[in-house]
Amino acid sequence: MNKTNRRLFLKRGAISTVLGLLVGTSAAKVFAKLLPTPSEVEGPFYPVEAQKDKDFDLTRIEGQAGIAEGRVIVIQGQVLDTDGNPIEDVTVDLWQANAAGRYRHPHDTNKAPLDPNFQGWAIVLSGQEGRFRFKTIYPGAYPVSFMWRRTPHIHFKISKRGYEELVTQMYFPDEPLNERDRLLARKSKDEQQRMIAVEAVNEPGIYNHQLVLQKV
Repeated sequence: MNKTNRRLFLKRGAISTVLGLLVGTSAAKVFAKLLPTPSEVEGPFYPVEAQKDKDFDLTRIEGQAGIAEGRVIVIQGQVLDTDGNPIEDVTVDLWQANAAGRYRHPHDTNKAPLDPNFQGWAIVLSGQEGRFRFKTIYPGAYPVSFMWRRTPHIHFKISKRGYEELVTQMYFPDEPLNERDRLLARKSKDEQQRMIAVEAVNEPGIYNHQLVLQKV
């Protein structure tokens, strides 16, 4: 993706994020403080191998012509503090399984195929008004044991000096496996709601997600 297209992608994302989150953010400032986003375990597959390309577009790897397999989606949102104020320059670290449910990690024993064109990992800074935007692939479910398949999810690690580091997972709406996912089931209904993204109205494949950090 060239620089012009990247700027256009981010500009459109900022506009869409404003429309999707403005009402919620304004309401948050009027009423009670926001609750911090619930934390979750980091999991065993945080990337450990050196990787040069960690930009916002996970569907391509720099220097390769191929495109990742699977359904392309966009994840966009905003990082706020508990007073509802946006936080700029937050490190947003994201990693996930590919469309087949396999991580780019040497310890992932899943027999599903690796995708040589899927980046799998991104680290960016939140921009103006704390916004972030990623282009990626809808992650596949994968087996943890004979009795349990993890529902599709995306990992986040959010950090900025002066705030408590947040490690969490984002889930997708209307996923049948959500009801049986053992990690998600540990959360209260309110916590689950704050961890499940919202698909944009009339824009299938665009998911809005708000992340709230607690000050130290």
